[in-house]
Amino acid sequence: MLSSGPLSPKGRALGHVNGHRPFIHRKIASVTASPAPLSGDSHRFCVAPMMDYTDRHCRFLMRLLSRRTRLYTEMVTAAAIVRGSDPARFLAFHPSEQPLALQLGGSDPVQLAKAARMAEDWGYDEINLNVGCPSDRVTSGRFGACLMAEPDLVAACVAAMREAVTIPVTVKTRIGIDDMDSDAHLDAFIATVAATGCDTFIIHARKAWLQGLSPKQNREIPPLNYGRVHQLKRSFPRLKLILNGGLKTPQGALASLRDEDGTRLDGVMLGRAPYDTPYMLAEIDRLFFADTAPMPERAAVTEAYVAYALENVKGHTRMHNVLRHIINLFHGCANARTWRQTVARIGQEASDPRPLVALARQLEEKRVLAA
Repeated sequence: MLSSGPLSPKGRALGHVNGHRPFIHRKIASVTASPAPLSGDSHRFCVAPMMDYTDRHCRFLMRLLSRRTRLYTEMVTAAAIVRGSDPARFLAFHPSEQPLALQLGGSDPVQLAKAARMAEDWGYDEINLNVGCPSDRVTSGRFGACLMAEPDLVAACVAAMREAVTIPVTVKTRIGIDDMDSDAHLDAFIATVAATGCDTFIIHARKAWLQGLSPKQNREIPPLNYGRVHQLKRSFPRLKLILNGGLKTPQGALASLRDEDGTRLDGVMLGRAPYDTPYMLAEIDRLFFADTAPMPERAAVTEAYVAYALENVKGHTRMHNVLRHIINLFHGCANARTWRQTVARIGQEASDPRPLVALARQLEEKRVLAA
């Protein structure tokens, strides 16, 4: 059963706000059933952790569009969780977001273990260690992609977290960094970490340059090498390997799972594409999981999300913080500009978002008539 508020420790829902609880529950249930249970194909399609994007409001929207997609938080440092006075700021989430993974940044095994234990108490389904972010700030803190140069330390961190929790601990990494990008180095890194019992790796199929390129450039300039990830699967067939990097469409991502020789990866992770074109997630359950449930309509998604916005705009959360994630819901449709302008105006003015429901229905009717 879905509840209306963010989760507290052990997955208990916090109290409802402003009397919206029954309303939002009905609206969510009208769009999607309870999240699908975890299974062996739980990583078949994932949305990447993205700083300043995949906050809890974004993830709520994405769950309205896909029951089966695995969602990831923005990266949170273990220190912020362990040392902070308000863990709810980093750990609270809506129960409908599950299956949900928390991505941690850090390199202190003891601190990471404590943060992982707290996350499990809050109800997360997975802990993911960031060994792929190339930003200067992350590198100076000794976490992210720079840890590829220290496989023994990564292994110690993963082992400590696995000892502390019962949920899966996974690693997101690159195919190499700087001049440490040989097949032998990547194989040795994966083998060292896998020896701890970690069996799931999300591989961004680019190397990272820690000096000279910005994080944005590191997502675009180093060439993609999907073949290297398939080769890794051939070398480690028992590991679950998830492909990340440069994937733009669900169809293209699905095709990338299988190599010419028949080697098949276990899943894909997309980032910018589903954020910029969120409605693509509506076809994921059918394409990747053979789910026969009807695709949610944009108008129904808008109605549920507006109900959510009405409940969650309080305290430090502004209307803009919530509505910014639906600005591209009608991307590629006629009158998408009208939608974007209206969403932006309501967000900036912090006015009543309920007119968006009527506008969504109007635009949906026009789209159907034009089809």
